[in-house]
Amino acid sequence: MNEQIDFTSAEREQALTLLAQLREKIAPSLQEGDEAKTRHHLMKAIEEGQMRRDFFGLNPVVTSLQTALLAIDEIGLRRDAVLAIMLHPCIECGLLSIGEVADSYGPAVGRILHGLERIHELYKQNPVVESENFRNLLLSFAEDMRVILIMIADRVNLMRQIRDTANEEAKREVSQEAAYLYAPLAHKLGLYKLKSELEDLSLKYLEHDAYYHIKEKLNATKAARDAYIERFIGPINEKLTATGMKFHMKGRTKSIHSIWQKMKKQHCPFEGVYDLFAIRIIIDCPLEEEKQQCWKTFAIITDMYTSNPKRMRDWLSVPKSNGYESLHITVKGPEDKWVEVQIRTERMDEVAERGVAAHWRYKGVKADGGGMDEWLNGIRQMLEDTSGIEAMDQFKMDLYDDEIYVFTPRGDLLKFPKGATVLDMAYHIHSKVGSHCTGARIRSAEGRSPSDTGRVVTFRQELHSGDQVEILTSSTQRPKQEWLSIVKTSRAKSKIRLAIKETQQKEALLVKEMLERKFRNRKIDLDESTMMRTMKKLGYKEASDFYRQLADGTLDVSTVIDKYIELQQGDKAPVGDTRSAEEFVLDTSQISSLKSQVSEDVLVIGKDLKGVDYQLAHCCNPIYGDRVFGFVTVSGGIKIHRCDCPNAPEMRRRFGYRIVKAKWSGKGESQYQITLRVIGNDDLGIVNNLTSIISKDEKLVLRSINIDSHDGLFRGNLVVMMGDTARLETLIKKLRTVKGVKQVERI
Repeated sequence: MNEQIDFTSAEREQALTLLAQLREKIAPSLQEGDEAKTRHHLMKAIEEGQMRRDFFGLNPVVTSLQTALLAIDEIGLRRDAVLAIMLHPCIECGLLSIGEVADSYGPAVGRILHGLERIHELYKQNPVVESENFRNLLLSFAEDMRVILIMIADRVNLMRQIRDTANEEAKREVSQEAAYLYAPLAHKLGLYKLKSELEDLSLKYLEHDAYYHIKEKLNATKAARDAYIERFIGPINEKLTATGMKFHMKGRTKSIHSIWQKMKKQHCPFEGVYDLFAIRIIIDCPLEEEKQQCWKTFAIITDMYTSNPKRMRDWLSVPKSNGYESLHITVKGPEDKWVEVQIRTERMDEVAERGVAAHWRYKGVKADGGGMDEWLNGIRQMLEDTSGIEAMDQFKMDLYDDEIYVFTPRGDLLKFPKGATVLDMAYHIHSKVGSHCTGARIRSAEGRSPSDTGRVVTFRQELHSGDQVEILTSSTQRPKQEWLSIVKTSRAKSKIRLAIKETQQKEALLVKEMLERKFRNRKIDLDESTMMRTMKKLGYKEASDFYRQLADGTLDVSTVIDKYIELQQGDKAPVGDTRSAEEFVLDTSQISSLKSQVSEDVLVIGKDLKGVDYQLAHCCNPIYGDRVFGFVTVSGGIKIHRCDCPNAPEMRRRFGYRIVKAKWSGKGESQYQITLRVIGNDDLGIVNNLTSIISKDEKLVLRSINIDSHDGLFRGNLVVMMGDTARLETLIKKLRTVKGVKQVERI
């Protein structure tokens, strides 16, 4: 609704009553001036019209007072937590800052409010709350455990107040969160009463008919049920008393929510749930007699009533891993009704109830264990120890320093070890996503706003709890060996190793085919033994290393062919030309006898000479369609340069007699490597836009990309394989159309 607050007479009277109750309960813990300052801040927010009703139409001042009172009565919180609850509406409407609160009321109050605000930001991610990971992330975000306790109290109060709301959709969402998130948290913290209330109210709002069906059945059978319990425990009481044992018995009826869960699980009506209640027999005896007296009680009961062996649970001989000890038996009582009986000692009952045995796990609430269990258990004991409430002022969460939780764009929550990177998350999603990952767009947990579209980072970026991460990929990206030092998880490492192995095998086959084609073009017979000798002569012990370096361009094909011919013919490499410049004469007869070893495109050199041995110069990387010339090297070969090569003026000035004409004549299927320099604004997604243009063209291959960003500008080199200058000009035009690109040039 977001209506401005206009207190009704009933709300005003209710607020005054709640304030009086709060003052009475926490007066001893308040400091001088607390009450006056709090009243001043609340009245100012109300008078200036800065407070608004929530989407249920509830008054935030009244609900905060209700939550504060509930936190005192049900949880035992005092001054700092209560002040934080009361001042939180002022923080929400912008009247106060957390820093101002910390200055006025102390750092503990500020810390609690900071935790509440962080979790408020976390909720904007629209996460999937029905996950254990989200509960753990919530706890890790709460710097002070009282933040979680306040949230539980606030949700219980909210569930009480929205009974008659007309906003059914919001009511349903709140109820689902109560069932999946807040009830399990309350259970973990030993707040069983609040846990049961949350579960029952959520069932009431989510499945109205089921709730009232069970409630009516329980009300109708209460008198009969109480009478039956008396008839059942009467004989047991007499027998145990006769033995001289010290004990007491208590019965408990299952909650409406528990009964409904049982009905759904067993696919039976209300009448089919035979364990609507359970009897606990708690024995007071010395430690050394515990097992003896428990088994003695077991024998007495099973002598009196027929037991169901399938329903017996012996956690006395072998306690649960969490320390829980008890004997559970189900017996057929009067009128052939099944009754569950739990037998334990005072010590065992205290362990089960106080949390040393993690009672929430005994109840079946799943968790991932470890430090979280012990830590929550410690908090629970502090709550039950009144002297521990003050100690919580100094209590900070240091749990799960070795784990982080991040969101996917859809709101799914993933857990990783601390130090994990974007690449870890990419491989966690899927092997193909990891192998094609180029980076990510991250919206961090801190300082997030609705307009924040995130920042683009590399795949080396370390992740932090609460980050929302969108993985960016490119079809031209391939896994590399150095990636193994970037990832943290063993899962990612194993997937990278597998991907590299598969890539190397594919590349080796392609390179081998390319090499065989080059040999056929040169009309050279390829002999495996000679090729192995060639590999060894070139310094390679493994064929995989040889083919890998051919694939990445580290090893030149011409070098391999020359060495192969040398070994095949048993001749030494040609000696360099030592004649003076004046004596140098181009031997065209030698040139005409050679074949091209680099390109299948046809170059005409000199006076219509084709099939000449030439190499493309690396200084200017000419491609088909460029205006080119030939330069005769001292060994008699020819290097092909672009006419606008940076070295051309110097070569013409000093070695003009070595320059020969050259031009392209025929077109083959060759691919040439060119490098483009791109300069532009460092806008979000600009790199992805550039690479997507290249990836969409089947005849273009992006070999590598190197980007450097500084002061809002980026400068990068793109190495691309293409067929001719026409395709190059088309690509440059397309890249220049990308928003933010200032300059594209070939280098």
